[in-house]
Amino acid sequence: MSIVTRNNLMFPSLMNEFFKPDWLGGTDNYAATLPAVNIKENETGYHLELAIPGKNKEDFNVEIDNDVLTISMETKTEDEKTEENYTRKEFSYTSFKRSFTLPETVNSEKIKASYDDGILSFNLPKKDEALPKPKRMIEIGK
Repeated sequence: MSIVTRNNLMFPSLMNEFFKPDWLGGTDNYAATLPAVNIKENETGYHLELAIPGKNKEDFNVEIDNDVLTISMETKTEDEKTEENYTRKEFSYTSFKRSFTLPETVNSEKIKASYDDGILSFNLPKKDEALPKPKRMIEIGK
């Protein structure tokens, strides 16, 4: 009978490589499925962009409820290949959900969205009362 010790230099290295978080779907893979977001403000409104390449505009679900803009997507694919001796099935499931609380200054009735070259874009116009007033001169009286 032989005793195998776990201090073997190759075993921990091999196991650490095999069971890395990204191999088993750890936090590294999760972060990769959450789309990056850019938000810009200008005088007339806000512009929101999400980087989501390789999808169709029909894949997205966008809704506004109580001044919360929610963007979600869920896609499932299944690929099966049958050869002489084997069958290979591959499944893919991708989903995300992002919610943004809209400022009171946004006119939610006039929000527009588009999807082009992998970028899901939203134009969030400000309400008229939130727009900057034009500069004017005030005359000083006696």
